[in-house]
Amino acid sequence: MFHYEYVTKKYAAPYRKEFLDIICEAQDLLRDYFTFQFKFIGSSARNMITCDFNTNKGFDFDVNLHINDEDQEFSAEEIKQMLMEAIDQVAQPRGYEYCENSTRVITLKKRAANGNGIEYSCDFAIVYDYWDNHGKKHQQYIRFQKSQNSYYWEEQPKGYCLDAKVKWLKKNNLWDEVLDTYLDKKNCNTDLNKKSRALYAETINEVAYKSGYYVTC
Repeated sequence: MFHYEYVTKKYAAPYRKEFLDIICEAQDLLRDYFTFQFKFIGSSARNMITCDFNTNKGFDFDVNLHINDEDQEFSAEEIKQMLMEAIDQVAQPRGYEYCENSTRVITLKKRAANGNGIEYSCDFAIVYDYWDNHGKKHQQYIRFQKSQNSYYWEEQPKGYCLDAKVKWLKKNNLWDEVLDTYLDKKNCNTDLNKKSRALYAETINEVAYKSGYYVTC
């Protein structure tokens, strides 16, 4: 049993601002090579950041970095390495650890003042949006294959198709139930491989269907 609670928007604001500053400074460093936009996603976009303050894991933000390199001047490896170097350059003076290069994201962590665990962190995914001949939007992300030390653009898997349900739940004043259910699932989750996005999808589907939503997406 965990003891997750919601991190208020006010509490998260200065940490979010710091990541915004880091992103903007990294943009300045790289603009002669390529440009990128950014978007907070997941719990940090929904104001549903959670933290178990009894642990040393802290709380995290999720950001998509949307790359503008239509002429494909840089390889996937070059883009990710250049972004990590730029982020390190502006984050190190602020006391962050060096970027961690994982399969799907770049992770930037700030250790707690006492050195015991992580106070907060941010996962940056590098993405590229495009539209097919039928006008359907797709997204790719840079995937790092650790075993082969290779980088390539991978098609983003289909999401959980939740937008219509979320809109319906909010329209029917059921969002407080969503917040309570999600927190319960986080605190009772014993599957370490089940990530927050999966718990969120479970929550949306569970609350929607038991409340009378039967429209397919």
